Formats: sequence, structure tokens, C-alpha cells
Amino acid sequence: MSNTPMQWPSKAARSIGSLVWVLAVGLMIAPPPDVLADDNPSPSSQPATSPSDMKLASARAKIKAKQYEAAIPLLQEVVAADGRNADAHNLLGYSNRKLGRYPDASKAYGRALSLDPKHKGALEYQGELFLKLGQLDKAEKNLERLDSICWLGCEEYTDLKESIAAYKKKRGS
Repeated sequence: MSNTPMQWPSKAARSIGSLVWVLAVGLMIAPPPDVLADDNPSPSSQPATSPSDMKLASARAKIKAKQYEAAIPLLQEVVAADGRNADAHNLLGYSNRKLGRYPDASKAYGRALSLDPKHKGALEYQGELFLKLGQLDKAEKNLERLDSICWLGCEEYTDLKESIAAYKKKRGS
């Protein structure tokens, strides 16, 4: 046995060790992925799909195909039926922004964020609208909000950060 005193790990090593322990315990108590996956639920367990859900899905498909003009009436129907659907308001803002209708986009993003202040998509897209309008300071505030929401990072944070960097580079800032 050595007379060398025992050395405690550094604070960083203890933090990493704690994180590994928490993840290991989480994995032990989490159900296996196949329990969470519901790829083929029995017909009785499938929720009924509402007309709004179907319109929202159709609008998403049109947006993916860059058919923004065709997506807008569908999204307007969804928000008319359910004015509290933050996702529909966000997508309405996105479609309007892509068509250059910035006042309509601004209104839709504002509504989405009033319904869900932590809506990551709306924060990203509103930040991109702010850049279109030359409002870098507001875009950076949205990036700060995303940073506080996305603890370990998220796609919305990364995308807005890249858009801000590109904006600054283009402006020579």
C-alpha cells in the first residue's frame, strides 16, 4: 500500500462522471424503444384524425414541395377551426415569409409565440424574418431565447445561428 494521498477527480471529471451515471440510470429505467414505437397500432388504439389534422398534414406536404401559395388556405382553415394551434400559425408565417409577405408572416409568428413562447420553429423563422427586415438585434434576441430553450443544442438554434452569421458576412459586420 502506498503512502500517496488519494486525489479526488477534477470538477470537470466529476461532472462528466455524474452525467454518465444519470444517462446510465435513465437507460436502465426507460422502456425499450420498441415499447415507445407505435408503428402499427391496433385500429382501436388509433386516434381519430380530425379534418384539421389532415389539412395541417396536407399543408406541410405543400410547404415541403415549396407550394406556399397552396398551403396558405389550408393553414387559414386550420387556424379558423383551432386558433390555438401554434404549429399552424408558425407554418402560416413561414409560407407568407417565403412569398415575401412580411407583415402577414410577422403577425402569424407573433400569434404562434403568444400561444407557445418556447416554440422553437417560430423563434427560428421569426429570427429569419427579422434578418430579412434588417433587424439583426431582434434576430439575435431570438437566438438567445433558443439558446436558453435548447439545453444541448437544437436544429432551430443551429439554423438561426448560421443565418445570422451569413447575414453578418454579407453585410461585412
